[in-house]
Amino acid sequence: MSDSDLVKLYSGRILALAADIPHLGRLPEPMGSARKRSPLCGSTVTVDLRVENGRISAFAQDVKACALGQAAAAVVGGAILGRSLAEVEAGRDALRAMLKDNGPVPAAPFDGFEVLIPARDYKNRHASILLTLEATAEAMTGL
Repeated sequence: MSDSDLVKLYSGRILALAADIPHLGRLPEPMGSARKRSPLCGSTVTVDLRVENGRISAFAQDVKACALGQAAAAVVGGAILGRSLAEVEAGRDALRAMLKDNGPVPAAPFDGFEVLIPARDYKNRHASILLTLEATAEAMTGL
C-alpha cells in the first residue's frame, strides 16, 4: 500500500468517526449479546442490546478494531436505536454488497457508510468493517 493509498483510505472523516464512537461499553443485563472477530486482522466487536416491540431500545458496543472497523462502529452507533432485525440485516447485506460487489451505498439510516467506499479496494479490511452489523444481527436473532 503506497502512502497516497493510505491517505485516501484513512481520510479525516474516517479518523474523526473512529475517534467518536457512540454507545461504547457494555450494557448491564442485555437481552441479546454477540461477539464477532475478524480472523484476518484480529479486530473484535461485542454488541449488547435490548429490544422492545421488535426494535432496538438500548445498545452498547465494545470495539477493538482498526480505524476502519471503528468508523463502521461509529456509523452503526449513530443509526442503530429504533431499528428492527430486518433493517439491521438489510443494512448489513447492503454494506457487504457495497464493499464486495461495488454496490450502492446502503440506504438511510445506514447511508453514513458512504465514507467507507475507498475501502472497497482493500478486501483484507472488509471483515473488520462488517463486524458491528454482523454482531448486532446475531444478538437480535431469536429475541
